[in-house]
Amino acid sequence: MTLRRIFDSIITRLLILVVCLVCIGSLARYYALGHFLRQDLSTVVQEQQLALASYVARDIDDKISQRQTLLTHLASDLPQALLQRPEQLRQWLRQQYQYQNLFSGGLFVADLHGRAVADYPVAPGRTERSYIDRDYIRAALQGSSYIGRPVLGHALGVPVLPMAVPVFNRDMQVVAVLAGITPLAAPGFLDLLQKAQIGHDNGGFVLVSPRDNLFVASSQKGMNLQKLPASGINPLHDRAMAGYRGSGITTNAEGQEEVAAIVSVPSSGWFVVARLPSSEAFATVGHVQTFAIRGAIVATVLFALLASACMYYVLRPLFHAAADAERMTRGELPLVPLAIRRNDEVGHFIAAFNRLLRKLHEQQAQLERIAHHDTLTGLPNRLLLADRLKLALAQSRRHGKHVALLFMDLDGFKHINDSLGHDAGDEALRMVTTRLQAVLRETDTLARIGGDEFVLLLCDLDEQARDIARIVAEKCLAAMQPPLRIGTEEFQLGISIGLTLARADSTPDSLLQEADQAMYLAKHAGGNCLMRS
Repeated sequence: MTLRRIFDSIITRLLILVVCLVCIGSLARYYALGHFLRQDLSTVVQEQQLALASYVARDIDDKISQRQTLLTHLASDLPQALLQRPEQLRQWLRQQYQYQNLFSGGLFVADLHGRAVADYPVAPGRTERSYIDRDYIRAALQGSSYIGRPVLGHALGVPVLPMAVPVFNRDMQVVAVLAGITPLAAPGFLDLLQKAQIGHDNGGFVLVSPRDNLFVASSQKGMNLQKLPASGINPLHDRAMAGYRGSGITTNAEGQEEVAAIVSVPSSGWFVVARLPSSEAFATVGHVQTFAIRGAIVATVLFALLASACMYYVLRPLFHAAADAERMTRGELPLVPLAIRRNDEVGHFIAAFNRLLRKLHEQQAQLERIAHHDTLTGLPNRLLLADRLKLALAQSRRHGKHVALLFMDLDGFKHINDSLGHDAGDEALRMVTTRLQAVLRETDTLARIGGDEFVLLLCDLDEQARDIARIVAEKCLAAMQPPLRIGTEEFQLGISIGLTLARADSTPDSLLQEADQAMYLAKHAGGNCLMRS
């Protein structure tokens, strides 16, 4: 057979046509698949980054709020007669610090001139020093609680976060300032943020203070307390500074593309940025594209050698899988894993794709669960409680029903942690949860919002709402009467309850605040009792 006849053969032309079509189709699938996977993964990665940033932001917000609450409480309890007796004032600070040492950098009291008169723990050079140039001291002297600019502490020599509250006399005049100092790298504060890493290369978290125009803390070394980049370098950062909160793909100050998510820290006005380089976020796209090209080369060689019938035989499972997937997109078939008809390369690819989809669904469900529930007790967390409380208030206004809120704090829980450790404390919290759940209705919501604090939301109450809420509260008190048996020891826990009823103008925040204040009244009354707002 001459070469001319070979080239004129319909078989040759068909094979050449098939090879060209395969090559063109392979290239088209290469770019289309890459574009599709990048878009799909972009959505998934942005949601994951947003979930991570939200978790970190809520954690930081809780820690700052705890410190603000503690500082305000200490300022209200500070014996003003000790302001003229520095040594006795230092002893008082020492007692408070031993009870609750959230401010590991120390507490100090400043007079009306901003001069530190007493501190604990004692730091060289802190007392008798004037802090009138510090923003948090000036703001507190004007009567406002204030979170100061993170700075390099004079006394400690490490980056610290200062905050201060005013000390009022009976005439509500400022007579002194109580300040608390927390090192940024203190255990249980921002140390985990600075150590956390997302991915393998330059991924992590950044905590930004727009008011102070600086990076508060970062997973990347060298960024702490540094000024923010100039406007125009990072478009997503510029939008975040203007108030945008969400996720997106941007180019950072180093010229690297990354996936970033921004979430606010409400108590401080800061925001958290979760960053992941695009090279890592979309690495799967490159792997899949490489896999697709290799498969196309193999398929082209097979098509050239085995002819049309063999090509159809080899690709028939893929055709069926594509047809099934297409019918699923049109709603003609239920969304189920693609059928694996052969245990070959196509079958392995479909199985891997099915596993990938299943894993993504599982991770998404897990993230949603973590975002709305307490991992220890399985109860709704603060975020889910806020959603249900908002819905309950809206329904109560629409149907003329009443809503009650019980804010509960355990009495004597710290003794369990101190004597048996945190594992025993966790077991105690689970036992308390079981007891409290036993007195609830199906329509009620029991949430754990932090530490040993629980909130019970009572919905759809009639005109006897106050009596019903009181009865439920008494059941909760009764449920805690039997001692808890942990290991070989028994512990008697009490529970301080603050009760409040929603009014027509109540908001979720105001209702929680009122119930919280009522709970503190119960604490001050000796605990293990009910107080109404």
